[in-house]
This record gives sequence, structure tokens and C-alpha cells, in this order.
Amino acid sequence: MPSTKDGTLVWKDGLAFEGTGASGLTVRFDSTAEEGGGTGFSPMELTLLSHAACMSMDVISILRKKRQDVTGIEVHTHGVRTDDYPRVFTDITVEFVVRGRNVDPQAVARSIELSETKYCSVGGMLNKSVNIKTVYRVEEESR
Repeated sequence: MPSTKDGTLVWKDGLAFEGTGASGLTVRFDSTAEEGGGTGFSPMELTLLSHAACMSMDVISILRKKRQDVTGIEVHTHGVRTDDYPRVFTDITVEFVVRGRNVDPQAVARSIELSETKYCSVGGMLNKSVNIKTVYRVEEESR
């Protein structure tokens, strides 16, 4: 039987909406400040962050299983959109900065690869139509 996800979106004002997931948690959506909004995430902004979060959860989970001493992960994401509507992403770059003690760069690379090719459902959808590039660097944490 297929897995399902549910959510509800409620209009607040202007172009602002509040989304509630089955968990009961909420997120505010809005147009950009330049478009008269700016009180919440734009849907495309949240798409980038959702992809980064999906990958990050996979990566830290895998690195823990590999017993890597990770003390922090920061992920920067950058999306390039078309000028014509529907203004979809054509390219996305995801940059992982992994901090820790004696973290094996090959373990980081493999964790990212597994996320990209097997686990991250957001990336699994996006990579069908978007060129996604992932880079990483490992920074040694001082004791």
C-alpha cells in the first residue's frame, strides 16, 4: 500500500498562506518582499530548503552509522530559475560544510551519494527535471 502525506493550506491575507502538516506543525508562505509580501517563505525558497533538509537528514544519519565524529553541518543551497513562467529551477547547487574531529572525507562523499541516489525523496523528484550539483568540504573541529 502506498504511503501518503496530507496537509492543509489556509489563506491569511494578501498572498500569505499558512500550511499545516499532519504533524500539526505550521509554516507561513508568502510572496517576496519585492512583491509586497515577505512575511513567510516563498514556495520556491522552501523547495530549496526542503531539498537541503532532506539530504542533510540522510547525511547525518549515515555519518552517525559510520561512527564519524561530526560536530556540525551547514548546508548552503542556490537555485537558478528560468525567466519565463512557470519560472522553474534549471540548476541547483547544494554545498555541505561538515565539521568534526577526524571526519573521513570519503565517508561524507558516500553519505551524500547515498542521499542523492537512494534516500532523498525531494531530490528524487527534483532531479528528473533539474540539474543538481552537490559539493562538500570537511572542516576539522579544534578540540
